[in-house]
Amino acid sequence: MLNIYDRYAVRLCEGMSRRAVLRAGTLAGALGLAGGILTQRAQADKGPPVRAKRCIVLFLMGGPPQHSTWDPKPHAPAEVRGEFGPITTSVPGIHICELLPQMAKRAHHLAILRAVVTGDNAHSSSGYYMLTGVPHVPKNFENANPGAPNNWPTLGAVVQHLSTRPSLLPKAVRLPLHIFNTDGSVWPGQTAGWLGHRAEPWYFRCLPAEKNFRVPQFQLQADVSLDRLGSRRRLLQQLESQLRRMEQDPLARQFVDLRDRGFEILSSPQARAAVDLNREPKQVRDRYGWNQFGQSVLLARRLIEAGVQYVHVNWYRGPDEPPQAPVWDTHVGESKRLKTVLCPPLDQAFSALLDDLEQRGLLEETLVVCMAEFGRTPKIYRNGGRNHWGHVFSIVMAGGGVQGGIVHGESDSQGAYPVSGVVHPEDIAATIFYLMGIDPHTRIRDPLDRELPISHGKVIRDILA
Repeated sequence: MLNIYDRYAVRLCEGMSRRAVLRAGTLAGALGLAGGILTQRAQADKGPPVRAKRCIVLFLMGGPPQHSTWDPKPHAPAEVRGEFGPITTSVPGIHICELLPQMAKRAHHLAILRAVVTGDNAHSSSGYYMLTGVPHVPKNFENANPGAPNNWPTLGAVVQHLSTRPSLLPKAVRLPLHIFNTDGSVWPGQTAGWLGHRAEPWYFRCLPAEKNFRVPQFQLQADVSLDRLGSRRRLLQQLESQLRRMEQDPLARQFVDLRDRGFEILSSPQARAAVDLNREPKQVRDRYGWNQFGQSVLLARRLIEAGVQYVHVNWYRGPDEPPQAPVWDTHVGESKRLKTVLCPPLDQAFSALLDDLEQRGLLEETLVVCMAEFGRTPKIYRNGGRNHWGHVFSIVMAGGGVQGGIVHGESDSQGAYPVSGVVHPEDIAATIFYLMGIDPHTRIRDPLDRELPISHGKVIRDILA
């Protein structure tokens, strides 16, 4: 069943039953026919060169400790440096934590940014900042929810909104599950926000490590035969004839193309193949790891090969996570979780993705970003964990126009505050847009018809190839 989040139904008053209108309206919504203001792209005369035709974001919800991943502090006191030491990498002089041995062998692909700052110690508000490039109002607001004034579009929504490439599949996808707060409510910054439903990245709610995995968005329901699908198509044709009577209505002008695209997706072998992990050799699936994160990363690679431009992969909170230290939120027993649950799947999937992209000749034109909402405190507390820390942390970028084998920025001897090369989320957003050939100063219109730049940040030119 095509299960996308556009829920606006079109109101008609003649020639169709209420039930038919509701059914047609639901499918029309699923095809992207959302109401509201349609924004327009305002471009500079000449944008930046396209270095990354596509982008994969790996988002490690919870906040990994910089000390035990990308920025080890071997000379700091034990309560700061943690249990694990540094290891050499494929780049002389660059060291990362011993828990990431596979990534250490691929450091020549990496730009490690060690002075990222949000100044926000709350998961959802700092996460909103990282996902959109716009600070949450106010900062340090835990269990934040979407809604004005914090309804800036996520980066993938901007990419989808501005994309001009023809493609059967959506331009932006997020998977496998939403990031949510402790109370179960969804973080802000994951949707198109005020850009509206037409810019909404498609949400593939899925568990790709499960046996016989299927993405429901590309499957008809079991009770929907081809005859019933044809009947629904005829129903939509009736809706189209009604829409044509609405002069100057943008829905009427766009309905036919969007309707046909939806039916093409449902019936397209190419679309179904893009999400069919069973087409991958067993050794490839083994290489990524038989866990939800690893198989989600593999699914992301298949999607960008099929034409999707921006794929956001969440390390999400599963049902069996310990309540005191879920995902990367290592408040308790950090060392054990890092060694047994967190770093091995990350090391395996991230390294597999880089190898896979390189072997397929795609790494140079595919930007890979591994980031989170913040880092962890420089002190390990009595319960063996670290708390939230947005004053300095690390992210990693690779491929797609990024210079590999470098470190940008420096934190102090405790991994507590930046010393040089400070980077803010708006700078990360500007750099992603720039590498994808989008001028970061591009302006888009909000629902009040104001022209707003997609980023207020600066491109991090020191990491460009």
